[in-house]
Amino acid sequence: MNQKNILHNKIFLYITEFFSGMSVMAVELGASRLMAPYFSSSQIVWTVIIGVIMIAMALGNVWGGRIADKNPSPDKLYGRLLLSAVWIALIPFVGRYLITGISLLLAVFITKNFLVWAALFACLAVFAFPCVLLGTVTPSLVKYSVSSLQDNGKTVGELGALNTIGSIIGTFLPTFVTIPAVGTAITFLIFSGVLAAISIVYFFSMKKKVVKCLLTVGLILALGLSSSTFSFAFWENDLTLEDESIYNYLQVQESDNSVILSTNVLFGVQSILMKESKLTGMYYDYALAAPFMAGIPVMDRPGNVLILGLGTGTFAKYCKEYFPDTLIEGVEIDQKIADLANEYFDLPDTVKVSVYDGRSYLAASEQKYDVIMVDAYQDITIPFQMSTIEFFSEVEKHLTDNGVMVVNMNLKSQTKDSINDYLCDTIGFVFDHVYAVPVQGGTNCEVFAFQNQHALETFRQGYKDVTDPALMDMMETVSDNLSRWEPENRILTDDKAPVEVLGMRVLDEVIADELDYYRRLYLGKLFKK
Repeated sequence: MNQKNILHNKIFLYITEFFSGMSVMAVELGASRLMAPYFSSSQIVWTVIIGVIMIAMALGNVWGGRIADKNPSPDKLYGRLLLSAVWIALIPFVGRYLITGISLLLAVFITKNFLVWAALFACLAVFAFPCVLLGTVTPSLVKYSVSSLQDNGKTVGELGALNTIGSIIGTFLPTFVTIPAVGTAITFLIFSGVLAAISIVYFFSMKKKVVKCLLTVGLILALGLSSSTFSFAFWENDLTLEDESIYNYLQVQESDNSVILSTNVLFGVQSILMKESKLTGMYYDYALAAPFMAGIPVMDRPGNVLILGLGTGTFAKYCKEYFPDTLIEGVEIDQKIADLANEYFDLPDTVKVSVYDGRSYLAASEQKYDVIMVDAYQDITIPFQMSTIEFFSEVEKHLTDNGVMVVNMNLKSQTKDSINDYLCDTIGFVFDHVYAVPVQGGTNCEVFAFQNQHALETFRQGYKDVTDPALMDMMETVSDNLSRWEPENRILTDDKAPVEVLGMRVLDEVIADELDYYRRLYLGKLFKK
């Protein structure tokens, strides 16, 4: 097949356009998964990713149009496709080092909005270049596919439609098929392979750059064979499990004392199983005050507990242990996390688990509960739909007269108007009584909300009969540190709930405090030299 034949074969040109559009969206979805374990997958990080890729595509469009007019050789276009295939194949294997390296470098100098700047520079370094190259495809293909001015509108429209259709498929395929099935690294390699295949078909038909094509194939195959050892947390060598789901990066780490689930490579414990000690020393222990406040130990019927954001069932397991007759339901949106509960975390079989969104589950239920725990997190913040007046009103409707809602809040801050201030004010708009207790030695805060004015009296009377010393000490700690929340007017609604911006502010504050010592240390050494 000669040059004229392959370029005048519109099917081949349309295939190039279709898979180029698909690959751009696959890179964008892959970017979100590659960056999420380090920076979260919040709306802020998504904004950075989308912004960088759109800018890169715009630059590619302009550059591609100019070089198509100046030098319309198809060798240049398919050479750029081959280069983008190589870059995309390397992204998961080299990108993680670039991300951590850029983050460590910026941590020394940046004191404000660290995560935003780190995500921006990491995204520029890792993902911008191949998207610039892919942005050159459409203007170049227009040059080769338009045969006359009479049908140029039709041809350009067909190219645009194919690019869009490819983008749509490139959006759904990684999210629902490749990432959950084979992971982020293989997903990048799959779409890299598709781009490489298109370029190789062209160059083989032209009998050009055969060696470069073979080297590209060899690189992709070699990376594919090494992908079994791929790890986001490449500095860890004792992980029990590292996996991905539709919603999360998953990491299970086991030690002599505990089994921990984390959804972030750098920080955070999502669930924990203690092997020896009775309690965790974390917020789960504090939340055990809620069943006492609701009077579950003295009821003449089994208590009812609902956990929105079950995780792998840490709180459910403790409820079953200390209140054995209680009926416990857990709602977890991530099926893979729910599966881990039985495999690694000894979740009792009597706990009813539903894989569902917490708010939707409540809306579809007519059941009332004595305790509803809200522990749903999307990376660093409570999902906005579970932080509003409308949501907390729905929770209140599903509580018994003596029922108690307990909310786990991360990222406590000393700064006024923090995310927790907004959340507590919003809860105080719905509930008559709101009490908060900080978790010692951590960044969490437990908030208890109820309508029954005698709940605290019931709590203090109830735990006096506890025979377990560890639980007794913990309940004393909660009792001694409870403080009534006096709400102002910082309200979150379904229409306006900027939880990610508020959460990012507090996280920025936490990171700044943690890095301040090292920043002073390294800068001091630098300037001494």
